Amino acid sequence: MKARKLGLLLSSIVLMMLIAACGNGSDQGAESAAEDKESEKQAEQQEYKDELNIALTAQPPTLDTALTVSAVALDTAGNIFEQLYTLNANYEPVPALAESVERSEDGLTYTFALRQGVKFHNGKEMTSEDVVASMNRWLVTSSRAKVLLTNAKFEAVDKYTVKLTVEAPTSDVLILIASQAQFPSIMPKEIVESAPADGIKEYIGTGPYKFQEWKQDQYIHLVRNEDYHQVADTEPSGFDGRKEAPTKNLYFHFVTDHSTRIAGVKTGQYDVADSIPIESYDELAADSNINLLSFPGGALTAFFNTSEGLLKDVKIRQAILAAFNNEEIMLASFAKPDLYSLAPGYLNTNQVQWSTEAGAEYYNQSNPEKAKQLLQEAGYNGEEITLLTTKDYNEMYTATLVIQEQLRQIGMNVKVENFDFPTFLETKNDRSKWDIFVASTGYQITPPQLLAVNPDWAGLDNETVKQALIDIRGAATPEAAKQEWEKLQGFLYEFASSTVIGHYNGVVATTKKLEGFELFEAPVVWNAKVAK
Repeated sequence: MKARKLGLLLSSIVLMMLIAACGNGSDQGAESAAEDKESEKQAEQQEYKDELNIALTAQPPTLDTALTVSAVALDTAGNIFEQLYTLNANYEPVPALAESVERSEDGLTYTFALRQGVKFHNGKEMTSEDVVASMNRWLVTSSRAKVLLTNAKFEAVDKYTVKLTVEAPTSDVLILIASQAQFPSIMPKEIVESAPADGIKEYIGTGPYKFQEWKQDQYIHLVRNEDYHQVADTEPSGFDGRKEAPTKNLYFHFVTDHSTRIAGVKTGQYDVADSIPIESYDELAADSNINLLSFPGGALTAFFNTSEGLLKDVKIRQAILAAFNNEEIMLASFAKPDLYSLAPGYLNTNQVQWSTEAGAEYYNQSNPEKAKQLLQEAGYNGEEITLLTTKDYNEMYTATLVIQEQLRQIGMNVKVENFDFPTFLETKNDRSKWDIFVASTGYQITPPQLLAVNPDWAGLDNETVKQALIDIRGAATPEAAKQEWEKLQGFLYEFASSTVIGHYNGVVATTKKLEGFELFEAPVVWNAKVAK
């Protein structure tokens, strides 16, 4: 308590109190020091479990990061593999397995100095030959790298230096290399050279955890890398900073049934559970043993087949856009209005550099009469269209069912095909088998990284889009780049190749005994531990 001056009448009392306090000061100080020591002792004596159990909503299709955009795959593989550059909490590219980079004056050459003494999980030291093999494979297998870094090439300069040469100067080379989406894993040269076309089968990286076992349809087990070489001895920040691996074993369980995942995190069977269905939000929020963490998840997006089938006709695609009631779709998919928002932009609405309302006239029209008129003009005659989906992601499945009903209301003949997530991704690549699919698309840092402009994702092979990406990446100023993006977003809506349905927050549940856990673009567990 602070003493208050109450006037001369009380001055003697105040003086006595001060004298008494001084007299007892040494005793209180000793007592406080003893309490601090006891707290430290208790902290040191706190015991932690030797395993961390994470419940995923789907089984990863692969752990070959260059080949997948699957969040569950990338989140898991990020504990095994590392990159030349990574992203900190401010979404800035920072060195990881590289120590530094020098960019030539003409912007065509990037020279990376590699960290020395870094070892792979098989004990081999990482050198330039491994980096060159890994990065050149990424350049030709990643759908984003193929489009955005065409004809780029990595070469070894010496044992610990590599050089990247690109065709044209752009502003996003390091961002592409550092981003998590289809991130370029560094692995031993011999693993790269022996990799089959459908992806690597030996998961050997440099990360804080080593691959132990993949039990199909059950779990992936990782074990601590006891010889981990810290690439950044700084405070954790995004995917950057210290990786301490305090927990010996990580188990990533595939729990596609949402009620099972919820029950598991409530009973303590799982320490972390991802993709929490919103209808379970209030139930978990009321549980005193659970923390609920919400973060900007991304944009729920509908993709249309522009290359094959009935939707090759732009007028039919525009009719479908006219029919969409996005508020209805989002409310059914996410239940709580404070966990979603409506906006036509493909990127995070808080990202000032790229946020735009371009194409808003085509967004959330909820105009069935206009839709029917467009279908009539297109000569639609009751032909069946297929909506592709997966129950492994509740919001994607629910949105698909609502869309089915909305399209039936305008007279379309619509069926839904549901698969597990890996089969969903495989079927998506066969464009003769679907007309529309909905996907939860995580936010990207720049427009060229969006799946909506990637021809490998949904088959959008359009010269206007290709030229726009060149113009965005080659723009002289950020303002000029944004103007080019506004034109492209407007075109995407007019061409009706896809539409943002709405923006959502992701929800992750954890036990309150969990320490060192972070949410960035993904659940970051390499510093996490659970008290017994």
